[in-house]
Amino acid sequence: MTVVAGWVGVLGVLAAVVTSGAVLTPSAVAAPEPGSGSGPAIPDGVAAPPPGSPVAAPAAPAVGFVAVGEVDATIRQEMRYATSRNFTGAVVEGYDEPVCLLARPAAEALRRAQREALRGGHSLLVYDCYRPQRAVDRFVRWARDGADQRTKAEFYPEVAKERLIPEGYIAERSGHSRGSTVDVTLAEVGRGPLDMGTPFDFFDPLAHTDSPGVTGAARAHRDLLGRLLGAQGFVNLPQEWWHFTYAPEAFPDSYFDFPVSVASVHR
Repeated sequence: MTVVAGWVGVLGVLAAVVTSGAVLTPSAVAAPEPGSGSGPAIPDGVAAPPPGSPVAAPAAPAVGFVAVGEVDATIRQEMRYATSRNFTGAVVEGYDEPVCLLARPAAEALRRAQREALRGGHSLLVYDCYRPQRAVDRFVRWARDGADQRTKAEFYPEVAKERLIPEGYIAERSGHSRGSTVDVTLAEVGRGPLDMGTPFDFFDPLAHTDSPGVTGAARAHRDLLGRLLGAQGFVNLPQEWWHFTYAPEAFPDSYFDFPVSVASVHR
């Protein structure tokens, strides 16, 4: 199906879809969608792109993305969305392999941060890196499924599921899809992750980086993580202690939708 440029072409495609029952993919129509809820916290979301901006590109750019393990094999990876150990309770669509992919500048900056971490007896441990738009869409569908409460006790014990989108815990756009954002924690070399006061992907104000409810060792660990990454150009999202974006972003206006696999960046 060929999409004619401009909204006239988009309307024609939509009419054809209504007639045929076909499903449009993000790469078929590059039109903006509404943003997430209007709550004050937007932990994993970003503002909806302006009219005419791409929603999602179907493939990785010919150059620009790398597998982080090939940049620095010492950075530990526990890619949660490629497993069932995440708030959806299942492997998330788009995660074909448990690998961290990033735009090259972000990956190189992460390597520099890892060098500093290792000097102090620590290692970076990443939970998520590039995230395809199809995975973000899956999160939204999960948040709107009020019947599925399997993971409430672990991930959102104090927040009603129907509030996850309005309060900004789940969004229809994620900076992860642009390739310069990473979800990361610290671990002791040869041991498990440090105490950060909450688990990863904990939907609660306690997960806010500067939450007054987090003190002692957990506070010190959050501060150390922030210093290590901040020194290399990463900016923390205040609503999530684990969420950092490298600036300037390599692809600030793109929301990619290629699958998470090494083959995606080895074309």
